[in-house]
Amino acid sequence: MGKQQQQYDLTILGGGLAGLSLALHCHQEVPNIRIAVLEKNRHPAPEAAFKVGESTVEVATHYFQNVLGLREHLQQEQLPKLGLRFFFAAGDNRAIENRLELGGSEFPPTPSFQLDRGRFENFLAERCKSLGIDFVDGANVKHVDLQGGRKHHHVRYQRADVDHQIESRWVADCSGRAAILKRKLGLEKEITHRANAAWFRVGAEIRIDDWSSDPAWKENYDRDQNPRWLSTNHLMGKGYWVWLIPLSSGCTSVGIVADEDTHSLSDFNSLEKALAWLDKYEPQCAEKIRQHEDQVQDFLAIKRYSRETKQVFSANRWGVTGEAGFFLDPFYSPGSDFIGYGNTFMVDLIKRDFTGRGYRMQARIYDFFYKRMHYGTAHIYQDQYQLFGNQQVMPIKILWDYMIYWSLPGHMFCHNRILALGTFARNFRSFKRLHDLNRFMQKFFRQWHQETQSWEATGEIDSSEMKVIVETNRALMAELDDKAYGKRFAHSAAQMETLAAEIIEHSGIKCKPPFKRRKHDNVIGDSFAMLFEATMRRFEESPATDNATFVS
Repeated sequence: MGKQQQQYDLTILGGGLAGLSLALHCHQEVPNIRIAVLEKNRHPAPEAAFKVGESTVEVATHYFQNVLGLREHLQQEQLPKLGLRFFFAAGDNRAIENRLELGGSEFPPTPSFQLDRGRFENFLAERCKSLGIDFVDGANVKHVDLQGGRKHHHVRYQRADVDHQIESRWVADCSGRAAILKRKLGLEKEITHRANAAWFRVGAEIRIDDWSSDPAWKENYDRDQNPRWLSTNHLMGKGYWVWLIPLSSGCTSVGIVADEDTHSLSDFNSLEKALAWLDKYEPQCAEKIRQHEDQVQDFLAIKRYSRETKQVFSANRWGVTGEAGFFLDPFYSPGSDFIGYGNTFMVDLIKRDFTGRGYRMQARIYDFFYKRMHYGTAHIYQDQYQLFGNQQVMPIKILWDYMIYWSLPGHMFCHNRILALGTFARNFRSFKRLHDLNRFMQKFFRQWHQETQSWEATGEIDSSEMKVIVETNRALMAELDDKAYGKRFAHSAAQMETLAAEIIEHSGIKCKPPFKRRKHDNVIGDSFAMLFEATMRRFEESPATDNATFVS
């Protein structure tokens, strides 16, 4: 066996989405440093690669499209996404047209995409190599020795029976669930989010638009310009949801995600069991998949998929991004968002080091801030799977979650203020108002669910017809100076407080909000009830529907 030694400024452990995008981002900001990316798998990766994280939302799209400059590839090689779409249970779930539907009939103003991960990562790898970044596939990392002081770290890996050793000033762990540094340093944390997942790819397009011949249901959408199948489609039920994500390679990603206390992973932890589980809970979906059962490409089940860590950035010149550190939940597709956050912090630390600015204290600040972003977002998911089958509460929670996402992390990242700590300090009051309000409302949604009995409804909630939803999404693309940015932040806080008050009032639940109700109830422009009434295209009477119009 031979042995080779090399020196780099940055060594990235893992050449998946997090690692490759970090390499590009770092080269962009610090173009003269030497970067190595060590990827365990051989390249090129197969299209429809066996990875979760195919659906992106606004923050991730801004990161890939605007920060990394990958707009042309996204628009030409990946599928545009018609937002998130949700179908709530109806009877035995054999007729999609009878299910209450929440989604947009038009593409949102701020774009997002469905990513064929194999195609995207192959493109990123070639882009890295063209820029002089050393991308090493088939590299099995054997040992990482983190040094202190001014000494360079040591990384040993094996490729084709040859041992290689790297000396590197910085090390970034982007190794996904292998979590090389987290395991080495004992940074694992107990997982409190009790949910499991299984997913697979089918080598065919499963188009939800073809699931019904009902003319009223079909005519709601322009099937040529805005077909439902371009959404990330969620089939919702008690304690679970099923995803359907189209890929540009012509494949479809299918996933089952369920609360552990409601649905045991042992009930769907193999392909045979997963199809049987779908037969029981989502038979129409199961029927469509079984038509292509011979084209199932892969299968994976993960118990308690959420991940946490005690530390992500260190003044000792190492960092962790992607699933190697934190992973929340796939429900709102936040995985690539946190890649964008983590990479942005990591690149700034490296840039500070190589441009002679202080990075040690900044590493502590970014570590704290990144973890606060994670735990702030976690409130949206923690103990909330119990709501998933509630057709009165869950649609409202989903729209609330959209608004808080666009108003808080989306506002900060898409307007490029995530590193502007001075701007953050000046707007801390608005930030804290939104953070505290969201935490309160997530508890309220659980209380509302527990104190009401859900009933089945049918019809459509068209978010494209909600002015406040569309305009809040559109605001992510505005160009704002610091004054306008702060004004928008304050407006969002007032807007969300008004919306919270309307939700609480309309629910009939006795609950005291953590803010004083403002006299100017016209912040949103339409009352909460009117927003939902305006979206109603079809509604059929259901049991106990005296106050059903607000759900619609």
